[in-house]
Amino acid sequence: MGLACGIVGLPNVGKSTIFNAITAAGAQSANYPFCTIEPNIGVVDVPDERLAKINGFIPTERILPASLKVVDIAGLVKGASQGEGLGNKFLGTIKECDAILHVVRCFAKKDIIHVAGSVDPLRDIEIIDVELALADLDTVERALDRVSKKAKGGDKESIVQRDAFEKAKGLLERGDSLRSHAWTKPEREALFPLFLITMKPVLFVANVGDDDLEGRSPMVDVVRAQAEKSGSQMIPLCGDIEGELSAMEPADRATFLADLGLAEPGLNRLIRQAFNLLGLSTYFTAGPKEIRAWTIHKGDTAPVAAGVIHSDFEKFFVRAEIYSIDDLVQFKSEAAIKAAGKLRSEGREYVMREGDIAHFLIGK
Repeated sequence: MGLACGIVGLPNVGKSTIFNAITAAGAQSANYPFCTIEPNIGVVDVPDERLAKINGFIPTERILPASLKVVDIAGLVKGASQGEGLGNKFLGTIKECDAILHVVRCFAKKDIIHVAGSVDPLRDIEIIDVELALADLDTVERALDRVSKKAKGGDKESIVQRDAFEKAKGLLERGDSLRSHAWTKPEREALFPLFLITMKPVLFVANVGDDDLEGRSPMVDVVRAQAEKSGSQMIPLCGDIEGELSAMEPADRATFLADLGLAEPGLNRLIRQAFNLLGLSTYFTAGPKEIRAWTIHKGDTAPVAAGVIHSDFEKFFVRAEIYSIDDLVQFKSEAAIKAAGKLRSEGREYVMREGDIAHFLIGK
């Protein structure tokens, strides 16, 4: 679907280390500010154990998981909204992303340089939040200047835009979060073309040391509290450990995880949480050629879901034949599901459910 999560944070907080671990793309990572200059882009598979479960009952030639685009954006600094560091270029890249992974340093290694000279998660979060808000304020003020004249002339669309922009401007000036404000549908439609950064959903990633894998330190508590305050999500993660895990062979990885007392790499949780952050959902198609996870938005109807496979499928949609993974586990095959009357025939108004297995009937 082309949706992307952008990784942001101050320099040297572990953004590229985490990006490398997620994507195994080899983004440059070093102990000095602005090591990353051009944004690194990677496409990662979304871990989903349901694919293997489906394959246990339906043999296939290949399995294709859902995917997620991840963008590693260079470190922002205080003054970025006025062009400090490499500011404006990076802020433009963030605008192009659909959600934000905000990496916050929660480890105290003295050999890793911190641009502010000390580790302080709350200060670091506030620096980034202020710069993103200032960038949005500049965008909103310019948009407000553009529509005000038409609004004064009575243009209805411009009046809606002006009112939405003025509300956003007031919230930003007060330091309030745009993403947690209750916007009406017309207001959201007016604001959408501005690609405001502070309206994007945020997942705080507390990059912890290898002595705090569960994220119980006071520094992580600060990040957790800030996430709750801003209506965001958070996850603790040790970038160094995840980097080691991603470089291991599967058998060695399993042993290392067991030694750490972990059921799975933290990156699996991070990718799934980022996927959910974007408001995405998954349905499956399954057959002898392939078992595939398809990405749709939560709330999409069956014709829209069919259109993800091919645009003509939405146009010529007739009906969908749908069953659940639980049905497959219980009855062991599609034929048995159908014989038991569990294969559902759904029409154009059907809203897809998470984990549906579907066949679409398409007309001409």
